[in-house]
Amino acid sequence: MGVKKYNPVTPGQRFKIVVDFNSLTTSRPEKSLVTAKGRSGGRNNTGKMTMRYIGGGHRKKLRTIDFKRDKYGIEGVVKSIEYDPNRTANIALVWYKDGEKRYIIAPTGIRVGQKINSGENAIPEIGNAMFLKNIPLGTLVHNVELRPGQGGKMARSAGSYVQLAAREGKYATVKMPSGETRMILTSCMATIGTVSNEEHDKVSHGKAGRVRWLGRRPRVRGVAMNPVDHPMGGGEGRASGGHPRSRTGLLAKGFKTRKPKNASNKYIIERRKK
Repeated sequence: MGVKKYNPVTPGQRFKIVVDFNSLTTSRPEKSLVTAKGRSGGRNNTGKMTMRYIGGGHRKKLRTIDFKRDKYGIEGVVKSIEYDPNRTANIALVWYKDGEKRYIIAPTGIRVGQKINSGENAIPEIGNAMFLKNIPLGTLVHNVELRPGQGGKMARSAGSYVQLAAREGKYATVKMPSGETRMILTSCMATIGTVSNEEHDKVSHGKAGRVRWLGRRPRVRGVAMNPVDHPMGGGEGRASGGHPRSRTGLLAKGFKTRKPKNASNKYIIERRKK
């Protein structure tokens, strides 16, 4: 997918950059895989606002995505590449030989009519889901499980991928999108290829209204508030606000929030780059 710039005939189009939808093959989702999606507007069950700057936006329908890829040995055919308003990546509708239909995260380069498979007998081709113990070293994968049978948790957003670097015993060493290197059990599943819509990071909304359509309300800076509203508020004139922190006083921009005794520390070989 490429990006599309507009001739600025209106102020909102001057800096507008959007992803074109040339690679999408249909605009209507599969009815059997769609459910209603409610919205809270940032309020809890008592009506109190617990998350700020959320509300409004266009109505969305939730597509049920198959992150587990557990149709082992059953061949599927890609019927369409579709847009999903709930994620940055595109999705692909797959029809399996047993009659079941499922949505998967669409990898870059997948085509309508392509046959895909998963499990022990799958070969390392784009769209196939395999166990890490069977994937060739150096392969770029996405939708990677952290625990066997849990379903893919890593590298699911647009353009992201994980590289399989090494294998030793029952663990595989992978390089994460953040630059972190960690160990994962070789019995975990991953899908071959990188996630589609890699041009997503170049999108510029061009006007505030397009951000409102996404359900995001205007965000107020802490230094623009009063001392009663935020730790960085108040002061004479345009005060900088001191050390950057959240509304609850939690330091930001460099303050480590990961627990030093986190159980998964033993699996991390190298931390992410700053």
